[in-house]
Amino acid sequence: MAKSKIQAINPDKDVLPILSSDDHVLDRAVAALYGVLCDIYGTDKVILRASKLEALDLMRSDDLAARVLALEKLIYEDPTINNVPAEDEIPQVLVALQEEIADYIARRSVEEKLEQRITDRMQERHEQYIQEIRRQVLKESSGLENAQTLKKLAILEKMSQTTLSRTALEALRPQHLEEIVGQEQGVQAMLAKLASPFPQHMIIYGPPGVGKTTAARLALAEAKKISSSPFKSRAPFVEVDGTTLRWDPREVTNPLLGSVHDPIYQGARRELAESGVPEPKLGLVTEAHGGILFIDEIGEMDPLLLNKLLKVLEDKRVEFDSSYYDPGDKSVPKYIKKLFKEGAPADFILIGATTREPEDLNSALRSRCAEVFFEPLTPSHIQTIVKEAAARLGVKLEPAVPEVVAEYTIEGRKAINILAEAYGLSLYQQQSKKGRRRRLITVDNVRQVLRSARLTPYAIVKARETPEVGRTPGLAVAGFVGSVLEIEAVAFPAREAGKGSIRFNETAGSMARDSVFNAAAVFRLLTGEDIYNYDVHVNIVGGANIDGPSAGLAIIAAIISAIQERPVRQDVAVTGEISIQGKVKPVGGVLEKIYGAKQAGMKMVLIPAENSGEIPAGLKGITVQPVATVAEALDYLMPAPARAKSRRRSRVGA
Repeated sequence: MAKSKIQAINPDKDVLPILSSDDHVLDRAVAALYGVLCDIYGTDKVILRASKLEALDLMRSDDLAARVLALEKLIYEDPTINNVPAEDEIPQVLVALQEEIADYIARRSVEEKLEQRITDRMQERHEQYIQEIRRQVLKESSGLENAQTLKKLAILEKMSQTTLSRTALEALRPQHLEEIVGQEQGVQAMLAKLASPFPQHMIIYGPPGVGKTTAARLALAEAKKISSSPFKSRAPFVEVDGTTLRWDPREVTNPLLGSVHDPIYQGARRELAESGVPEPKLGLVTEAHGGILFIDEIGEMDPLLLNKLLKVLEDKRVEFDSSYYDPGDKSVPKYIKKLFKEGAPADFILIGATTREPEDLNSALRSRCAEVFFEPLTPSHIQTIVKEAAARLGVKLEPAVPEVVAEYTIEGRKAINILAEAYGLSLYQQQSKKGRRRRLITVDNVRQVLRSARLTPYAIVKARETPEVGRTPGLAVAGFVGSVLEIEAVAFPAREAGKGSIRFNETAGSMARDSVFNAAAVFRLLTGEDIYNYDVHVNIVGGANIDGPSAGLAIIAAIISAIQERPVRQDVAVTGEISIQGKVKPVGGVLEKIYGAKQAGMKMVLIPAENSGEIPAGLKGITVQPVATVAEALDYLMPAPARAKSRRRSRVGA
């Protein structure tokens, strides 16, 4: 018989090893299996198990078949197995028992690894839990406080107890709509748009410092009192400066519209970041829900951000999106799901303020908003503001103080600052004096403030009572502020007839040059003389750049006055483009120019007849006269008594 030996069982093989039927080999195989069981369970446990399974006597038997039966009882753990295997069946039984032991060892190995993993994971979670408990205990007791943080807290609390007085603008700001000076029509227009059951978005145009922001805030407060207004008592007024609003192309942050803080890169709250949930941050448009969003200098906003704001105005909601958001994630809080699904509410009224011209603003924005215009403040308005501010301060003014302040500014905000600084100077100068201090602001106090601030009179060109030859007060406008231009001309007989020249300062721009050449044609049309019989020099005093043809009427008046030596009234300002047919054509900025003339003390303003519809109703303190032709304008500028002194210059070579 060929020798054979027991081979280890490999579960991966399809064919199990076959044992030899040699008794000696079988005895060794049975002994080996008992040894394996003792290694697995231990000798004591094997004996105890054999006792329970009624296999102890079989194990000690000299009969090989009985010992194999005992192995079957131990391995299968079945005391009901009582069939002693035949001699020829023993090899197959031992092979089956080897397979069962191999399966048990493999299963036990896997279970041990799994149990080790479970133990490690439980230990890790246990340690995390302990750390969390420790943090919670520290937070409930003292948090992250230490001596340094407590010291800084004490410093902050002490600093909070020390406050300076309010600024002059805060203390003297109007508290009621009636206190806003010079903007009665603008305020009324605002109220009409807010008090309606269907309030309108608005753009307020006007120069700086005339009360646009204050008027918007007070208009909302007044609208809350009107039953037809949709604004509730708690309607918010959210104010922001348009120059600080910029579009972030990465969409990391957007304080106006809101943004989404992703959990990895943008730092959502810790409890959200740990579970990978993005966190929407609401913007000012949602904060203004149900009220007013006031954007100062809206004309300076980033165009892309402005377009997105217009989309919010249409939808009345802000939509949020994030690649990290999973609507099926049960760990996402309900409010975040609602924001991603429905968006954030943003139903508000937009009020924008700007110092720009209407044509400089986004046309889509203008189409969605009603437009309200605030007027430039006149000297009388500034004087009223100064007097009312002094009354709120509880100080007296020397009679000339309001007039002096009005000479140097047309801004209500600037006038209040000048007054407040003069008040502080007055208090400082009186601190060393004995006796009772007088709460009085003098003209000298104001002039010291003006000198220290290096301020110059706002209206450099003033109206004069005495007519002058070759000088005409023209009008210009920059932004929403008009001013008086000094246009002068001189004329001399040319050395040769018909070979004279026309000169003008090039810094005035191409528009001024065209106006001068048009004036040359109109001169011949009106007088029948050739202007080139003279050397004419036209000058815009101060080198102002004229961006438009509106100085044409003033230029032709100055030229005719210089050539014919006809004095021009210096208390009449003019504006208007002239055609080569001698007509006065319409120009822009008429309203601002009228206020500029009023600021300079003019008694009359000549404007094109086609602009007569722009004359403000209820205008006081100045006469506005529409004219259709140059000849008609000359009748007002150079009245008949002055023409008696005119004479025609002799022509050279005549």
